Amino acid sequence: MTAPALIALAHGSTDPRSAQTITALTEMVACMRPDLRVQPAFLDHVGPSFDEAVDQLVAEGHQEIVVVPLLLSVAFHANVDVPKAVAGALARHDGIKVHATNVLGIEAAFFHVLDKRLREALSKNRVRELDALVLAGAGSSDPIANAAISRAARAWGSHHKLPTIAAFASSVPPAAGEAVRQHRADGRRHIAVGQLFLAPGVLPDRVTELAYEAGAVAVAEPLGVDVEVARVILARYAVGAVDLVPLEALFA
Repeated sequence: MTAPALIALAHGSTDPRSAQTITALTEMVACMRPDLRVQPAFLDHVGPSFDEAVDQLVAEGHQEIVVVPLLLSVAFHANVDVPKAVAGALARHDGIKVHATNVLGIEAAFFHVLDKRLREALSKNRVRELDALVLAGAGSSDPIANAAISRAARAWGSHHKLPTIAAFASSVPPAAGEAVRQHRADGRRHIAVGQLFLAPGVLPDRVTELAYEAGAVAVAEPLGVDVEVARVILARYAVGAVDLVPLEALFA
């Protein structure tokens, strides 16, 4: 029996580096599970779109598809855009099964990737001392999504035993620059910024610009292509694949 296909569904960006990163990440997933058909897709800005990805898989003969939303928070895109896209695919293709998993969220494994990106930034900038951190995420009109970033900042700071402020690239304060200046007002001078974004783009660039303008000594790159992220994608897929199996088949 053929395993369900996997669509890794990202938001999309006008910045070509974003699609390049997502594509490379899905290629890593495919290499880790060569038995799976893995297809990247995007909700906006670039292709392939979700509809195009589904159409391609159906044309190849796939009747079961697991969609893993490559989102780090449960907000509008997860609650509205993804279900709408899945419903549209089901309406257009009779007899197929399409199941969207939970978003990636902020898994414990991602803190290892944050640390790796931070070490790379510190080494690049020849920084040997830190006395504060900022953790920047996208920001949302959904307070629950913002609270997840704040919890992640507290956990990351506690791990490093450093005061840490959550910052947001849009929608809500503080912005990265404000967070850095807040640390500086408290007497901190060696402040580094981590980024809870999956791929480069307009928002991560803005975080970097504002943080350096405010006096940060280093700004880490987004999580990017990493085996830890690929493993979480496959973990979400595994749960989604089981969810496609009818209950009677599980207990037959």
